[in-house]
Amino acid sequence: MKIVVLGCGSSGGVPLIGCQCPVCQSSDPKNNRTRVSLFIEINGVNLLIDTSPDLREQALRHDIRQVDAVLYTHDHADHTHGIDELRSFNYLNKDSLPVYGSDKTLSGIEKRFPYAFGPKPETVWYRPSLISHRIPGENVHDFTIKNIPIIMFKQNHGGGESSGYRIGDFAYSTDTDYLPETAFAALEGVDTWIVDCLRYQHSPSHSTLQNTLKWIQRVRPRQAILTHMAHDFDYQTLLNELPAGIVPAFDGMIIEL
Repeated sequence: MKIVVLGCGSSGGVPLIGCQCPVCQSSDPKNNRTRVSLFIEINGVNLLIDTSPDLREQALRHDIRQVDAVLYTHDHADHTHGIDELRSFNYLNKDSLPVYGSDKTLSGIEKRFPYAFGPKPETVWYRPSLISHRIPGENVHDFTIKNIPIIMFKQNHGGGESSGYRIGDFAYSTDTDYLPETAFAALEGVDTWIVDCLRYQHSPSHSTLQNTLKWIQRVRPRQAILTHMAHDFDYQTLLNELPAGIVPAFDGMIIEL
């Protein structure tokens, strides 16, 4: 399995528009964070998690030409508003593209982008052509994409919810401030975990550094990688603060399992 961190920034990205803070003005490329998205290659299958507003830039940067399916964590703008870029993969595949997510997530996406879920257009470049696969609303649900087993588990995200995903020994938990016991059960024995960590201070819908470190201590992955980071975090400063086996993500980071 090859995992590419396409983006690891918070909803506004880093640098933020108009911000003069040291991180936003930093010359360290690892402090440049596009919005959160992930690309996974496994057994010849290419999976994309979320369609960030920066998807075009991310796909060009990593020469992504084939996407077999999209997994959505939830329907917030910073995770969905690059949806029109999927028409490029429709064009390259010459076919519609399946998208997966919880019933609540895909219901929200379909309402916001109804044109993307209509009948397949004769000219696939005209608009995205997506086929919705709603995963039942249980706390944990198993399904497969092209014979790849996937576990989706429910996470709290402020007043709403998001979906975490586990694929083999890898798990992904962005946009969450509270993990129920069912999520911890789904994470048991995971080797590599990419997990939400917005900033040092409290957030109403994301995990703090202190809270995320407690989760990692409980799950005990071999390696943990922090994502969805705001401009509160300077990459090198945070790296130096973290215990062994835990690192911040950066755009373009590649993990091979």
